[in-house]
Amino acid sequence: MLSIGQMSKTCGVSVKTLRHYDKIGLLRPEQTDVFTGYRYYDESQIGIMLLIARYKRYGLSLSQIQELLGIEDEHILMKKLRQQRFRLEREMEHISITIREMEQHLGQFERTGDIMSYQNNYEVEIVDSGEQVLLTCRATMSVEDFGRYYGKIYEKVAREHLEVNGVVLAIYHDKEFDPAFSDIELGVGICDRDQANCVLPVQTCAKTTHVGPYSGLPDAYGAIVSWINANGYEMNGMPYEIYVKTQFDKVAAEEWVTDIYFPVKRQG
Repeated sequence: MLSIGQMSKTCGVSVKTLRHYDKIGLLRPEQTDVFTGYRYYDESQIGIMLLIARYKRYGLSLSQIQELLGIEDEHILMKKLRQQRFRLEREMEHISITIREMEQHLGQFERTGDIMSYQNNYEVEIVDSGEQVLLTCRATMSVEDFGRYYGKIYEKVAREHLEVNGVVLAIYHDKEFDPAFSDIELGVGICDRDQANCVLPVQTCAKTTHVGPYSGLPDAYGAIVSWINANGYEMNGMPYEIYVKTQFDKVAAEEWVTDIYFPVKRQG
């Protein structure tokens, strides 16, 4: 048997942590002296403690680790761990994109001496948008759900043998934007008008183009809203994004192209 101090030294974890794991039922000592309260661990628990530490390095919470430790089916356990690996890969990709974005920002700041000069990168123009004949799916969703809902649209396209025209867009129906919970309508352009469930008419729009990862889209939105207010226009409908070039075109995030449309009318 190992005392709590020996267990701490062997596994490279603090005594405080071991006491906390005992308290929440994650790793209880094999024996606890009823008179002194001293905790004693069996040598077989070293492996469990080391596995817990590894799971923590994988970014899993203690409640998630407790769930994994209770799974006996190896296929279910493998699935859970693969899901976590996928999440880590997504996080790593996001961090990599953010670092490159920061490098560009620092370079622009060094050239201009203005920390907010990147906000001047957007040209806004008034255009008559083209009519969009669409197959859409509208739901309250997070931006992380886009892939799932676009998948449903493309499943219908394949099932009904519809011809797409290359337009992929998202319409934002909420007055406020919550990336985790918003009323969003995703759409794919199709050629057969009779099969469409949504047709966006030609509208007068303020339009700008964002080049780069989607994390920078708020900069474009800020630029277009400021332009609308400064040039005597007001909102006249829900804004939407058309994804001109995306990761599916096998280009880096810095080369993604998104056109942003705000339906507008003259004030008054």
